[in-house]
Amino acid sequence: MLNTTTICCLVESKTPGYLVRELPPLGIHDVYVRTLAGAISIGAELPQWLEQDMTETSYDYPLETGYESYGEVLAVGDAVQIVKPGDRVVSFYGHQNQAIIPESKVIPVPAYVSPREALLLILSCDAAKGVRKLTLTPDTSVLVSGMGTIGLLTVHYLRHYVNVRQIDILEPLTSRAELARQLGARVVTPDSSMYDAAIECSGRQAAFAELQSAVRPHGAICVLSDGNRETLTLTPAFHAKELQIVASSDGWDYRKHADWLFADERHATLPALFEHETSFSELASCFAALMETPDLPIKVFVDYEQTS
Repeated sequence: MLNTTTICCLVESKTPGYLVRELPPLGIHDVYVRTLAGAISIGAELPQWLEQDMTETSYDYPLETGYESYGEVLAVGDAVQIVKPGDRVVSFYGHQNQAIIPESKVIPVPAYVSPREALLLILSCDAAKGVRKLTLTPDTSVLVSGMGTIGLLTVHYLRHYVNVRQIDILEPLTSRAELARQLGARVVTPDSSMYDAAIECSGRQAAFAELQSAVRPHGAICVLSDGNRETLTLTPAFHAKELQIVASSDGWDYRKHADWLFADERHATLPALFEHETSFSELASCFAALMETPDLPIKVFVDYEQTS
């Protein structure tokens, strides 16, 4: 086992680079993982790299980011029971080439699931938690705003878990709206007071206001966007219609969700969200480029085995 790990992070303000740090010893409840693939979560990470995250009160450097990692188990502590060497797992340790992780933070992934599918598990579970907070049936009409990663995975869960028949979306970008359409949603200009429920995934006040106008009296809106872009505020429609607003963050149960998501062919219907690919050795320069481009991909796939 190597005793160091390489981490891609912000080494100082808006300056991406790499750090090498010592790995902790392998404890009896720990899992040693070699990273095979990772992902950049554009909506969550880029505001941090740009120092525009409204949820951050200060930025202390070096600043590590990332939370979607897929790897191979190389060794386990004596008390570990859920995985063994050779297994594939998803975890939350971010942009580093290997890690020592508590068994409690390891999510086993079947061998037949591809790295790209596996990396969508975390945000799929986060989206699912928001859907599960609403009282929905197949006959419920639902309006979803924002077809980024969370929005598209919300549509996927609405269709395959709740079997909602009417899923309409608000999305100005044609390419993202098309992905949602392929998942069974419709692109609409909503009529006022039409929907039983809505889910806010855009992080934009204009979309949140439109949802409040479009939901029926006494309907419910779940806010899945994490408030790191714009302040979301209530409009007069919220009070006039006596709407309910619920918030959701993180997943409901990542291991149980993995059992559902990967149990059959559902993972094969996951949307193709990785619009760009890079290697771990080029990850710092990829972040530098993302900070300069207005045309952002939905997600970036990071190949740790590719050398460049």
